[in-house]
Amino acid sequence: MAVSGTPWYRMDNASVMYSAIQREEYSAIYRFSAWLREEVRPDALQRAVDRAMPRFPGFAVRIRRGFFWYYFEPNRANGPFVQPDSADPCRPVRFGEDNGWLVRFLYYGHRVSLEVFHAVADGAGALVFFRAVLAEYLRQMGEDVPVDCAVDLDAPPVAEEWEDAYLRYSSRVSRRMPGVKRAYQDLGTPEPFYTFHVTMGFVPIDQLKARAKALGGTITEYLAAVLLHLLLEKQRRETPRRQKPVSLGIPVNLRQYFPTETLRNFIMTVPVFADPALGEYSLAELVNLVRCQLRLHATPQELQAVLTRGVRLQYNPVLKVIPRVVKNVIMLRSYPKSGVRPFTATFTNPGYFALPEPMACHVEHMEVVLGQAAVPRPHVSAIGYGDTMEITVSGVQRERDLEREFFRFLVRDGLHVRVESNRR
Repeated sequence: MAVSGTPWYRMDNASVMYSAIQREEYSAIYRFSAWLREEVRPDALQRAVDRAMPRFPGFAVRIRRGFFWYYFEPNRANGPFVQPDSADPCRPVRFGEDNGWLVRFLYYGHRVSLEVFHAVADGAGALVFFRAVLAEYLRQMGEDVPVDCAVDLDAPPVAEEWEDAYLRYSSRVSRRMPGVKRAYQDLGTPEPFYTFHVTMGFVPIDQLKARAKALGGTITEYLAAVLLHLLLEKQRRETPRRQKPVSLGIPVNLRQYFPTETLRNFIMTVPVFADPALGEYSLAELVNLVRCQLRLHATPQELQAVLTRGVRLQYNPVLKVIPRVVKNVIMLRSYPKSGVRPFTATFTNPGYFALPEPMACHVEHMEVVLGQAAVPRPHVSAIGYGDTMEITVSGVQRERDLEREFFRFLVRDGLHVRVESNRR
C-alpha cells in the first residue's frame, strides 16, 4: 500500500471483522492513557496531534462503505480535535460522526488519553503512535526531547508501517485455532447505554514478578491463572447442572514471530482454558496450565496456519462477490460462534511501555482500558510502566464481583494493590 497519493486501500483481515460487527451498542475501542506529572495543556496537545498526524497516515483514515467491502480512505477533514475526557471512556465509534475520525485524543487533569477503533491498528501499533505524540507534546511544552526518543516526525511516512502483514505471511496451510466450542459465559446485567465501568489496580512490578516466578510463570501467566481461578470459583458457586470449561482469549503480538514494521493489526487470539470436569486446580497448576497452552499454540507454525485461514476467507472468490450488506449479516451471525461462545473473558497485556529518560521523568504512570465486550461481561487488561503494573477490569455489566474478588485475591496473595474506580 502506498502511504501518499492513494485514494483508498484494503482493510486487513482483522479490520474487516471489526468493521462488520460494529453496531450502536458495541465498538471495538481501546484506550491508552499517560498520567503526566503536570496538568495537561489542551492547546499544546492539539498542536502535538496536528504535528504528528501527517507522519502516521494509517491513523488518519476514515471508513467507507463499498458495494462489496468496507475500505479505508485518507481522512482530509479537520481534526482529530482534542476533547475533554468523559466519565465513561471508550464510547462506540460512529463512522459518520466526528468528521469520520477513528482515533480520539482526550484530556483530564494530568491524564492524556488515546482511543482507537480496533479496525485501524492493534495496541502495539497504537503505542508507537502514542509515544510520538507524547514526545511532541513535551516539546510543545518547552521540554528538550531528542528526536531519537520516538519516531522522527520530520521523516516521510514509511510504506512498510502500513502493510497488511496477515496477507504477507499467509501460507499454503490453513488451520482453525484449537480451543473449546462453548465456554462458561460470565454474563452480567447490562447497564443503560452508555454506562461503562472501569476499575484499576496498581501493583508493584517487582512484587508481581516475584510471585509469578515463585509459581513458575511470567506476569501474564500468573494474572491469567488468577482470572481462571476466580471464574472457575464463580461458576462453581452458581451450581449449574453441568460446569463448562472456563476459557480466556489472550491476544498474542505476531511481530515477535514474523518480522514486520506494520503499525496495523497483527495479532492473534490464543485461547487458554481449564475444564472443571477434570477436577480442581491449585493456582500453581493453573499457572502451569496457562504456560503450557500458550507455548503449545503460540508457535510460528500454528499461528501462521491460523492467520492463513482468516486471509483465505477474506479473499475467497465466492465471498468476494457477495454484497457487503449480506457479508455483514453473515459475520454478525457467525461472530457469536467464533468470538463469544468459545471465551469466558479476554485478558490482554501489551507488555512494558518503556520511555527514554527525557520523557520518562514527565510520565508518572500508564493505563490501558479495553472497551465494552460484545456481550455484558468484563474485559481485563494490563500494562507495565516504571515500577508499576496497572491492571484494569472494564465492562458494561452492573455486577462488580469479578473486579472485587480479583484485587482482593492479589492482596491475599501478598501483593500491595491500590484501587481506583469510576463506579458511582
